Amino acid sequence: MALISIEDLDGLEDEQVDDDIADSSEPMDDEEQDRMYAHWQAVGRTHQVSVPREMRGPIQEMTRRNQTSEREQVPFATISRHEKLGEVMYEERVYPPGKWACVSKADTLYEQSISNAFMKLMRFICKENSTGRYLGMSIPVVNEITMTDDGTNFRKDVLTAYYLPAEFQARPPEANDPDIRIVHRDSIRVIARVFYGTTTEETISRQISMLWELLGNSEDVLQDRYMVAVYENPGVPQRRNEIWFIRRGS
Repeated sequence: MALISIEDLDGLEDEQVDDDIADSSEPMDDEEQDRMYAHWQAVGRTHQVSVPREMRGPIQEMTRRNQTSEREQVPFATISRHEKLGEVMYEERVYPPGKWACVSKADTLYEQSISNAFMKLMRFICKENSTGRYLGMSIPVVNEITMTDDGTNFRKDVLTAYYLPAEFQARPPEANDPDIRIVHRDSIRVIARVFYGTTTEETISRQISMLWELLGNSEDVLQDRYMVAVYENPGVPQRRNEIWFIRRGS
């Protein structure tokens, strides 16, 4: 099961939306909007989420914008890179302080929480903010999970965070939705490992175990909180994600 996210919008031209819709910079007519919305309802059902009708506008806006605008990379500095036989096993990075738009959800499934949270963020990005402007997309979108006391399962609460583009860092726009909080997050030092494919509780748990095997015992890494960074289109069979371990004190 994949998540519903901005990357799904990028993949529409490879799925059920005609090329003339994907390539157009003009607003869609009602028939085109209805066709795209029907596609998203079908996507939502596979993810066990409902796509409300008010998402028609944000879906259209992001699909159109993604054809003409580059995504902004969340800034970071690479501290070290660990390789084996020429393959990067993991790397350590520092992300500077910055403003993020954050939503917390606690749905039955991890996939439902991140999907419903990101639909809220889509509306915020697509003009439902105090500027009334499209804010632009940044990558990765980061999902933060915490573990139960025994360390074997995810807690229901998942935080989904979108980094505000550089233009809005000094004066962040306010969200119309009270569930969205603009948060200043301090600098964070992470150990990042790339993995490919879907992001479910099962696949993420597997990636956490694999990175612990590579690291061995490490007392200065948190064991009750992890992050999942999402970069690419879920229409890509082997799309890129990262699991992030967090250094203590960062």
